[in-house]
Formats: sequence, structure tokens, C-alpha cells
Amino acid sequence: MGVPWRASLFIFMLVLLALGSVVFSISQSEYPGSDKLVLFLIFVVLAVLAELYATWIPAFKWEFSSSIAICLAGVFILGPYWAVFLVLLSSLLSELFLRWNPGGPRRRSGLVPIVFNVSQLVVTVSAAGLLLLIFRREVLQLRGLEDYLIAIAAFAVYFVFNLAFVTAIVSLTEGKSFFYSLWESSRQFFVQYIVLCVSALLLTVLQSLSVWHSFLALFPLTLVHLSFRGYVRLQTEARKTFERISQLLDARDHYTAVHSEQVAELAVQIAAEMGLSQGEIEDIDVAARVHDIGKIAVPDSILLKPGPLTDEEWEVMKRHPVVSAELIEGLEIYSRVVEAVRHEHERWDGSGYPGGLKGEEIPLIAQIIAAADIHNALTTDRPYRSAFTPEQTIEMLRGMRGTDLDPRVADALLRVLGAAGAESTVREEVLAPAAPEG
Repeated sequence: MGVPWRASLFIFMLVLLALGSVVFSISQSEYPGSDKLVLFLIFVVLAVLAELYATWIPAFKWEFSSSIAICLAGVFILGPYWAVFLVLLSSLLSELFLRWNPGGPRRRSGLVPIVFNVSQLVVTVSAAGLLLLIFRREVLQLRGLEDYLIAIAAFAVYFVFNLAFVTAIVSLTEGKSFFYSLWESSRQFFVQYIVLCVSALLLTVLQSLSVWHSFLALFPLTLVHLSFRGYVRLQTEARKTFERISQLLDARDHYTAVHSEQVAELAVQIAAEMGLSQGEIEDIDVAARVHDIGKIAVPDSILLKPGPLTDEEWEVMKRHPVVSAELIEGLEIYSRVVEAVRHEHERWDGSGYPGGLKGEEIPLIAQIIAAADIHNALTTDRPYRSAFTPEQTIEMLRGMRGTDLDPRVADALLRVLGAAGAESTVREEVLAPAAPEG
């Protein structure tokens, strides 16, 4: 699939700005001297290494690199013009190494992220360096309060421009809310950016003593990089582990594993139809994929029973949403959806379980997942019955409006299904065979 035209236009504008910045820097720069030239080459190597070992952030679809500190230090020590050359050379080398495959079938698709990443970094560092030009500073030696205020302002510009450019391209290509994503990424990684800013300041101060003193700043910088990389990896692997557990239920109950994926897809559509924020939609997707993980504690004799459950068996089955919530409780990535998972089987009229909540007492996320869950249960084959037809499903969902389902959620589900009139169109993957919902 090609790049959306808005994204292509955005990248084209960044390329023009980057080219203009490079040309202007060439026209204004002078030979820096042997000491600074050596430092320039050292910074290039360090920035390339930082980019090669950048940390991928799955939730935001971008990478976080400690090269930010190197680039900022380059602005302060080498000056705005040579900082542009530093970023251009280091980002181009690292991007070519990571993404360029001249003989591959998708050469053009690999070229787009290279062009964007290099261009946005050049424009970002140019914007930060512009502050030094405004205050008539060729370099920033950090000898007084004004120097530190300029350095902090340059960091703020770098922070805003870098996040805004990356968030914008993700928003244009993925269809996510720009302002929500910008706020979330700023909130999530502000501390890391501050630490990298301090590292850049430390690097600048130590370099004023000698080139070799500046290497002392690399130790805390490396430590910050490794600790953040480990934190993100732990969070990512935790989420993958829980989703994998849900998939492993396939070995016991094929319905449960396939069911969770389908429920997540439909729940996200319902949420979007209701106009929920990007954050709420992401929470729904996360919660729906693990909402039935508690069934791992249900014995096969109950989970796979082809007939109706006894009262005692039903009490065991009704424990599974509580077990699901207890399994994910305490993990930061699931902190906002624990109660939604716990109450996904509640019903609008209070007839659900485990808490017998009714109406607005039920978390909205839980109500949306419940609607998708019920639809999936109705449209899949069960050991004790065949799947209902789309028309039958529509009528049954209408009958559940205001009893099992929140009327607003039910209406949104029907709109997603195209059921405003007598006809309905249900997505093929939603109708894929599975088994009972419990």
C-alpha cells in the first residue's frame, strides 16, 4: 500500500526545508579547525551507534534514541551549521545501514522512511540551532545563566519539533489523533528527554575542559539508554506474553483464542463509531485481547462441555473475568483496563456477573467489549447450536438494546454492522467460526 498523499506532501515539505537548511549551512560555515573536526567525527560515530541501537516503541510506532544528546551537544559545541552536517551525515549513514536494500522488491517503500527520518532530524536540529543565531552565538560555552537559558530553550525547540514531526507522520499514515498522540508521547517520555538534555549539557561542559573529558559524559548517557531500553522491552514482552497466553488457549478451546482477536477488532470499530478518543480506543483494543485470559483457570470439563452447565459449573465459569483481572492487575500496561476486564460480562439491566452492576455503573470500555463479545458469540458455531444468520443476529441485538446492552453502544454496533435498515453487512472475519463465550 502506498503512502497517503497528505503524508507524501508532508515529507516533501520537510525535504525542501532540510535541503534549504543544508544549503544555507554550507554557505555560512567555515573550516572549524582540527580539534573541532576530530570532535565532529567522534560525534558522528557516537550518533550513528546511538541510532543503530535505538529503542523501538511499539505503542507509538517510532524509535527513541540517545543520539538526541549528541545532536544537542553538537549544536552547543560545534555551532548550528556544523550540527546540521553532523545530523545529516550520522542519520543518513544509520538509516542506510538499517533500512536501505537496493536489491529488494520494496526498495521504494524503504526509501520513504529514510528520507523522512533524515529530513525531520535536519529540520529539528536547524530549528534548535536557530536560537543560537538569534542570540548571536556561534557556539554555547555554558559560562553564565543566559547560556543555560538558551540551551534549555534550544532543548525545548528540539523536543517539540522532533515529537511533532514523528507524531504527525504516524498520524497521517495510521489515522491516529495527532494531538492525543503528541500529548501521550510527551507525557510518557518527557523525563527521558530531560535526562538526555542534561547529558548534552554535561557533554558540553566537559568538552570545555578537553575533548577527552567529554567521554566521561558517555557513561551516564549509555546507562540511561540501556535502562530505558530494558524498561520498554519488559513492558513489550509482558504484553506479548499475556496475549500469547490467550492464543495458547487455542490448544484447549479454539473459540477463545480466535474470539479475542475478533472481539478486539469489532470493539475498536464500535468505539470509533461512538467518537471515543484515541486513548480510549487503544485501551479497548488492549483490554479486548486479554478479556478472556481467565478461562485458563476453567477446567476442560466445564470449558469444553457441549451441553448446558450445571449451577455449580456455572459458578466456576463466572469466576473467569475476575481471574482475568487478577492476572493483569499490577502491570502498568494494563492499569487502565483492569476494571473493564473484570466487568466485561456485566449487563445493562444488572443481570450480568461478577458484580451485578447495572447501567452507568459498568465501565464504558466493558460495555463496548461486551457488545462485540455478544455479537461474536451469536455469529459463530457452538457445540450446541449453529451460528445465527446476520439477519437473525441483527434482530437479537435490537432486542438486547436496553437490557443486555447499553442503548448507545447497541446503536453504534448496529451502525457498524450497517443495520440501520433491514439489511446488514457483516465483515467476513467477524463471522469466522469459533465456539462458546462462557
